[in-house]
Amino acid sequence: MRSFSIPGRPERFVVPVLILAGWEAFSRSGALPPALLPAPSAVAWAWADWVFDIDGNTQSYAGRWIFDAAASASRVAAGFAIATLVGVLVGVAIGWSRFIEVTIEPTLQMLRPIPPVSWIPLAIIWFGIADKPAIFLVFLGAFFPILLNTIHGVKTCDRNLIRAGAMVGGGQRQLLWHIVLPAALPSIFAGLRIAIGSAWMLTVTAEMVAVKSGVGYVLWDSYYFLRYDIVIAAMASIGLLGYLSDLLIRLAMARALRWQRGTTLQGEG
Repeated sequence: MRSFSIPGRPERFVVPVLILAGWEAFSRSGALPPALLPAPSAVAWAWADWVFDIDGNTQSYAGRWIFDAAASASRVAAGFAIATLVGVLVGVAIGWSRFIEVTIEPTLQMLRPIPPVSWIPLAIIWFGIADKPAIFLVFLGAFFPILLNTIHGVKTCDRNLIRAGAMVGGGQRQLLWHIVLPAALPSIFAGLRIAIGSAWMLTVTAEMVAVKSGVGYVLWDSYYFLRYDIVIAAMASIGLLGYLSDLLIRLAMARALRWQRGTTLQGEG
């Protein structure tokens, strides 16, 4: 029996509404100065001015949100695209070839525990103060989740399918393209969803240090001017942009894995 679900699932808004209501009440209670803990209504007003330039209360940021968001999104997109390309290619190679696994994986496993933020000084030395350090850090943060999930997806591919493909004359390239890669797609998309979250965290970190534009830069710059309403608005912006990025990946995943839904439905029948 399938459970009844209300259209639109309004229950998903219950917890956020309760949190915002409690936050608003606490901020207005006077327990903390409003400047230290702005109420959600104050944050929303600052965010609206940042987006639409309503009354200029965010000063130099007024009406600049779309440009700041676009700057951050472009860095995320560039670093994430490079990480996806390299991570999937190297992951498939390691998962498919024992020789490549023994040759490359130990080095990658030694690099993996190094926090991406520790690369910031070198990134600034190598690339200067511009977009490139942020793109490099995004790449580092996104690469390993994609790599490990791709390796897992390739290694867990049903060997009977590979043997069947080889028996009908499939070569290495055909087996990889038509059997292994489709079977690994669920794991690859899981890695992409983890990686996009890391990508946003790293680009914001880089913008605080090595870049002079973007949502992360606004967050850090407004902190120096004690504009905590803008700080929280920037945090909310990062969450929104990250959610939208994950939504795009989920839509691509649903489109790419339509065959999996059909298989599942047949199995349930």
